[in-house]
Amino acid sequence: MMDGPPDWRNVLYVKKAGNLMPLHPLTTIEIDLDAIAANVRALKQHVGPPVSLFAVVKANAYGHGMVPVAAVALRNGADRAAVARIEEGIALREAGITAPILIMSYSPPDEIELAVEHDLTVTLADMDAARALSEHAVARGRTALVHIKVDTGLGRYGLLPDEVVPFACEVAALPNIEIEGLYSHFSVSDLADKSYTFQQFETFERVRRDLLAAGINPPLRHIAASASVLDLPDVHLNAVRPGIALYGLCPSNEVEHSVPLTPALSLKSHVARVRKLPAGSSISYGRTYVTPREMPVALVPVGYGDGYHRLAGNRGAVLIHGQRAPILGRICMDHFVVDVSHIPGVALGDEIVVIGQQGNERISADEVASWTETINYEVTTSLLPRLPRVYHYQGRTLCSEAEVLAALDG
Repeated sequence: MMDGPPDWRNVLYVKKAGNLMPLHPLTTIEIDLDAIAANVRALKQHVGPPVSLFAVVKANAYGHGMVPVAAVALRNGADRAAVARIEEGIALREAGITAPILIMSYSPPDEIELAVEHDLTVTLADMDAARALSEHAVARGRTALVHIKVDTGLGRYGLLPDEVVPFACEVAALPNIEIEGLYSHFSVSDLADKSYTFQQFETFERVRRDLLAAGINPPLRHIAASASVLDLPDVHLNAVRPGIALYGLCPSNEVEHSVPLTPALSLKSHVARVRKLPAGSSISYGRTYVTPREMPVALVPVGYGDGYHRLAGNRGAVLIHGQRAPILGRICMDHFVVDVSHIPGVALGDEIVVIGQQGNERISADEVASWTETINYEVTTSLLPRLPRVYHYQGRTLCSEAEVLAALDG
């Protein structure tokens, strides 16, 4: 049992009698920013210096903390940042990020002025947004950079191949707009069978050649995200957009690569209660687990209200004292129960690792994904803001975005 919470857990404060008093959250997300830095350097070395590297930090950097991750990535070899929405780009600008930022999803015309104001590069796929962008750029005396997205077979956002040249010509004729990039996105590059991926790539290259014949030559061309960054060097072109790989996770077990990647995220908690239940005791909602004998159990203060998936009930495990403690019954909003009958000496306050390493044992985001019938992307992005993020960087423990930025400037 711990004597008291370690200093880094004083990450929340409340006012009491006019003074700020520290709170000690039982559950925290720990982010190893040194791992992020090493992953970025490894990816940059893999693609080579001539290739521009976009650090994809959308969705709160896949749950890792957008501002700290972007700042560290840009310090360690990333050339640009990429996000999904204008508000994410604005948050990076307000945090002091000055590198180019690409907005990869649809930007409504009534938000375009904010993109111009904050010097964000938007993805264009319709003329209403293009005209709005031109008008605001002219009004501010700026040149707005844009990327055009080609739908080469994902069926999501972007223009169909035959629509690209006429659209790009119309955009290029607008004042104060420069077409900086042309890009697309693979749909199955994380599979071993790359035939459809190469079909998409050839479609993209045909569109690029058609644009060049029309007198338009965007200087940045990118189609490779994490899977194809890792195992398809022939499609790197002159820019790449790694996402999940930044965080030390692989897109799938079918992706072959030699790039050293280190997982950056751990989810840790502490035992909230230990007790013995008699034989025949029901555990959690629905009575999906009934104790077959008298057994000691521990309460874990984590639940689906934190973003830990309910499907892990009766399937998953956590680490206590370096051993696996199976989950008993359903995951609740704020808690679940684990079996500690095989782990001697478990006590109130003992550390629990939900994702990460403890001793010689590790529970990865991929393993959690297997229990919950999803992918590692969803495991990390599901972790909600009510879980404080604690950052480790160059031997220091930092409890806020501001502390991370100050450490980077120091």
